[in-house]
Amino acid sequence: MAWTAWNLWHHAPRIVSKSLMNSDSRAIATDPFARRMALFYSGYFLAVGIQMPLFPAWLAAKGLDAAAIGGVLAVPLLMRVIAIPIGTRIADRLGAPREVLIATAAATAVGYGAIALSNGLVAIVAAVAAASLAAAPTMPLADAYALKGLEIRRRAYGPVRLWGSVAFVAANLAGGVALDAIARRDLVWPIVAGFAVMAATALRLAPLRHDAGPRPQPRSASTGRPRLAGFLAVAAAASLVQASHAVYYGFSTLAWAAKGFDGVAIGALWALGVGGEIVLLAMSARLPSRLGPLGLIGLGAAGGTVRWAAMALDPPAALLPLLQVLHGLSFGATHLGSVQFLSRMMPGRYGATAQGDFSTILVIVMAAATGLSGSLYGALGDRAYWAMALLAAAGGAVVLVARRIARSG
Repeated sequence: MAWTAWNLWHHAPRIVSKSLMNSDSRAIATDPFARRMALFYSGYFLAVGIQMPLFPAWLAAKGLDAAAIGGVLAVPLLMRVIAIPIGTRIADRLGAPREVLIATAAATAVGYGAIALSNGLVAIVAAVAAASLAAAPTMPLADAYALKGLEIRRRAYGPVRLWGSVAFVAANLAGGVALDAIARRDLVWPIVAGFAVMAATALRLAPLRHDAGPRPQPRSASTGRPRLAGFLAVAAAASLVQASHAVYYGFSTLAWAAKGFDGVAIGALWALGVGGEIVLLAMSARLPSRLGPLGLIGLGAAGGTVRWAAMALDPPAALLPLLQVLHGLSFGATHLGSVQFLSRMMPGRYGATAQGDFSTILVIVMAAATGLSGSLYGALGDRAYWAMALLAAAGGAVVLVARRIARSG
């Protein structure tokens, strides 16, 4: 296990660094909009990457038992279903996605400050609900705003978005250090600081050049139904592929620990997975244009099917790094295809609404898969990955349906 961990840590940073240096990522340094958007993604994922490992530990230090912690952690999921469609529609109705994004980021930072000062289950749940209502629309708004601005400037999304993934890995590592270095009852303050940094990066977002942007075209009644059907088909396909990660997100660490992997090896495997995502995003501007959004989601479905089927067979440790690199397809290609589809289908003033509706569908499907994954893993162990492989394959089948709808429309 030590040999495997050493190789992961030794080679993964070199692969990722080479991809960054050889990609169009360096070009964002000359574009204020792209540079500040990359900074915002870094701030957002820095905050989320710190929160994920620290928040449950802080809740436990506040005296909450496992059932109560689970309930608190479920609150943000519910708030997303409520807040995302509302927040994104407000941004489009006002024609002010940047301003609404700044407001949600600032309100999220304030909300986490309120969480830090809360005591008792009821007060904590109320504060978490309020903070989550503010936080939920932030990423759909950011993606919509980024896609619109980058399209105006003829720049690719992937090389900008990848800096969020880089920050997420760094934050996860920093969070692990904080768990050992900070008293558990004080772990909320690094989280508050992370969201304050996110709010500060939102204030730095560059305005769009409105006169250069694409104008939305009026849609006739004859094209409305195919357009809606295509949207729902692509959203369903991407949601199924992303939901196929449920067992991995929830139980891979427990499974690897039970098989004798130490913390360094497990952390390296997780980092390598995000590294595969970073490499794909870094090289996205060079992908063949004929691949298109549906091709990328189909590639993600294929990668997920292979990955989870192999995981269901309890692969040897030597094969795990290769399977983790497939995260670049199962997650990265699916996400990239999704944002490309939304950018092409809903230009102009409806971008935030489209992002919000797409995200809401994904959250609902992911929540169902997450709830099911616990029962599956408890009953089947690693064989639960067979169900995830079926979900990914189903996503690929829906891609074919989406293609037929696109041709008929």
